[in-house]
Amino acid sequence: METFPQWNGTMGQLATIKDVALHAGCGVATVSRVLNESGPTSIKMRQRVFAAVKDLNFEFSEVGRSLQSNMTRTIGCVVPTVANPVFADAVQGAQETFQNAGYQTLLVSTNYNPETELQAIRTLLAKQVDGFVLTVSDALTSEGLKTIKDRHLPCCLLFNAATECQKSWFVNDSCAAVVVAGEFSKMGHMVTGFLALKFQSSDRSRQRYQGFVAGCAKNGMAIPRLLEIEQGSGDLTDLLHDFLCQHPDITGIFASNDLLALSTTRSLRSLGYSVPDDMSIVGFDGIEVGKMVEPSLATITTDPKMMGSGAAQTVLAVLNSAPPPDMPNPSLSFSFRAGDSLATPAAERLDNEKVAALSSSSIPTTKTSEI
Repeated sequence: METFPQWNGTMGQLATIKDVALHAGCGVATVSRVLNESGPTSIKMRQRVFAAVKDLNFEFSEVGRSLQSNMTRTIGCVVPTVANPVFADAVQGAQETFQNAGYQTLLVSTNYNPETELQAIRTLLAKQVDGFVLTVSDALTSEGLKTIKDRHLPCCLLFNAATECQKSWFVNDSCAAVVVAGEFSKMGHMVTGFLALKFQSSDRSRQRYQGFVAGCAKNGMAIPRLLEIEQGSGDLTDLLHDFLCQHPDITGIFASNDLLALSTTRSLRSLGYSVPDDMSIVGFDGIEVGKMVEPSLATITTDPKMMGSGAAQTVLAVLNSAPPPDMPNPSLSFSFRAGDSLATPAAERLDNEKVAALSSSSIPTTKTSEI
């Protein structure tokens, strides 16, 4: 049996790459090639090196790896917030994918502020991250995104619609909003409202509104009334009160995300409205808590964890000079989830009940003796 010199380190002492080389019976350069996957080595030698690594509990320094490859093996991840489960799930999907590939993720949230977004990106660039996965305020105007491109770093957008020269894992927000308009129309709603974060801080909200306007027109409905809200702008109840006083004919509200839809439901109740008896609500994102509330929330469902993982795979493909992963069709990667928060308008429901009552009273009854 072939034998090799054994490591003579003391208990508690960390093994070095030299110790691994001694234990495996090879040179330090060979161990480095195996661990960095940077050169040809035989299968037998690789097995000896990995066996030595395991025996000695050797942890290859990421700093050392970085110095040899000019990479930090870190990825910048920028999202508006992690308080929204959609972004939290997307970040989890990205982190798991990067971690499995030996990369760490540096996460920053921007609170939907374009200036904070730019500063966050500059900070991550100063830390020399190898790439980015990010959701920006507006993919067409983001100064931070332009800065990344100027550095020629691999990056992939999340949730923002792809641009001509920028890949993204996203849902076609406009198409999804057209579907929502159709669902309102099926229930008999003619006048609706749209609640969203300020368009300057979320291009997704703008695209959902544009799609909703198009969908309402397609279904012969009125142009939806618009209420834009600043992040942290104050009491939604007061804003809703003024909005509904200005537009008393609204029978349904489409909120640009589920958290806003749930907040809207709570505020409506404090104003004396019943959902859906007095006002129907539809959200966007499909967060799980929407199924658990009463009434359950009608919404557009997506798969944010899959999109986060896909965005990470796209960045890794560039870093490894590998083919990019297949992206799902953005116009088909969502679905409408029915919920009790969407119903026919109260006035129409009363009219239908009257018609039903009249119809039933006009039906001649059959006497038992006639059977």
